[in-house]
Amino acid sequence: MKKRIFSLMLALVLLSFPVLMTSCSIRESRTTTLYVYNWGEYISDGSEDSYDSNAAFEQWYYETYHERVEVNYSTYSSNESLLAKLSSGSVSYDVIVPSDYMIERMIEEDMLAPLRYENIPNAKTNLRPEFFGENAKFDEYDKGNVYSVPYFYGMIGIIYNQDLVLDQKNVGSWALMWDETYAGNILQFNNSRDAFGTAQYYLGSDVNSDNREDWENALALLKKQKPIVQGYVMDEIFNKMENGSAAIAAYYAGDFLAMYENNDALEFFYPKEGTNLYVDAMCIPKDSENKLIAERYINFMLEEEPAVANAEYTYYASPNRLVYENEEYRAYLDDIKEGAFDTMYDPESMKTASFYRNLEDDKLVLLNSLWEDLKSDISISSGIYVICAIILILLLGSFIFFALRKRYRNNY
Repeated sequence: MKKRIFSLMLALVLLSFPVLMTSCSIRESRTTTLYVYNWGEYISDGSEDSYDSNAAFEQWYYETYHERVEVNYSTYSSNESLLAKLSSGSVSYDVIVPSDYMIERMIEEDMLAPLRYENIPNAKTNLRPEFFGENAKFDEYDKGNVYSVPYFYGMIGIIYNQDLVLDQKNVGSWALMWDETYAGNILQFNNSRDAFGTAQYYLGSDVNSDNREDWENALALLKKQKPIVQGYVMDEIFNKMENGSAAIAAYYAGDFLAMYENNDALEFFYPKEGTNLYVDAMCIPKDSENKLIAERYINFMLEEEPAVANAEYTYYASPNRLVYENEEYRAYLDDIKEGAFDTMYDPESMKTASFYRNLEDDKLVLLNSLWEDLKSDISISSGIYVICAIILILLLGSFIFFALRKRYRNNY
């Protein structure tokens, strides 16, 4: 009887073995696509023999979970364009990296999924206490980091070309952005919050003000600046500052080092009047179809190797202590430019910096209206010149036509 039972069990095992193998084979051959939406030039991507963070994650995931994941990685240029893309409902992402004030807005609009930190243990062990945990100072946008994990941070400053900015009187102040000496050589942000921020810090007003007059005063200052601005830019700033076709620009500290590598005449400072401190953090949209994989992706990016590689690639300040305490990383930054590490992680400037907070609906409407006023005014001004030129050409053409016709008639 025992032999019969054993024979039956053996037969069942042998019969089920192909099914188990097939199931395992199907699981390993199936590929899940993880959709990641991030800022441009904001991850080590394997270019120029650098570490490829996304490829490393794909390999790590397969070796750890025996499941294939392919990262579909795309980029955006501003928080506002990210919001517009998500709000359209035309696409679905699994990991996004908005800035603090946009995270606050997305939380209020119920666009983000709460994170399960049992799947992101590296957040507790690796992130610096200023940015994560009970004593965090820089988590105003998401208290307790319920929806976000800090990725990079930094401050806005002013980049200037020492070969072109010969008068140093306004170096150190936002006043340099309004210096008429450099008319046509100044670049301003092409997004409303940062552009208005430059004016508000210069005026000494609150960048999160509830007072309409503060915003209108900032608009007036931006309109005063408009005639001397060469352009309103985002990513275009790199070429313009690197090749010397512009002399002054407000931009993010991390990007300064990328430009400096291609033009060592560039210099940088945090304005004495104060500036914006920002945190970009990894979040998972509420409609993500791959939340578990997304959380594992976030956890992987907090490991030392990808975290250091991403910091070296972007030059942005890292909230990860494994990066901050890495001596090779510190030497790497200082090798690019003497004192670069201290510039990126300047604690004194952080004391006077402030966060953008999510604005109430009426203030968002006001900001958008004022921004449109500024930009349409720019378009109208340019359009007037074009129209005038066309009218002059038409008048000149008419004059020549009638003069030739009169001459022709006189001859015949």
